[in-house]
Amino acid sequence: MNALKRFWNWLLGKTTIDEQVVEAYQDGKKKVKVITDEVKERVKAVKEELADVKEAIEEVIDQAEDVVGAAAGKKRPGRKPAAKKSAAAKDAPAKPAAKKRGRPKKK
Repeated sequence: MNALKRFWNWLLGKTTIDEQVVEAYQDGKKKVKVITDEVKERVKAVKEELADVKEAIEEVIDQAEDVVGAAAGKKRPGRKPAAKKSAAAKDAPAKPAAKKRGRPKKK
């Protein structure tokens, strides 16, 4: 192992500075590529989350406007109006139960 290490150091000593610079540049270029890819993925994830937050904020604003309207005495939007019964209908007796149709039961 020691001989291999000495050979490698001898071989590295034979290379020129230019070759070492090119190798360092290539290594740096690979590292930059990995980092930029990771940053792009994170930016994409942040954009998606911000879109979700925007939708939630819009919903909160709509609800807050409804609260302000309720405090002012407005009816809730989108509700069907309650069916109003006349005074005569309130005082009238309830209808008798409808007769059941079909075959009579055997005794």
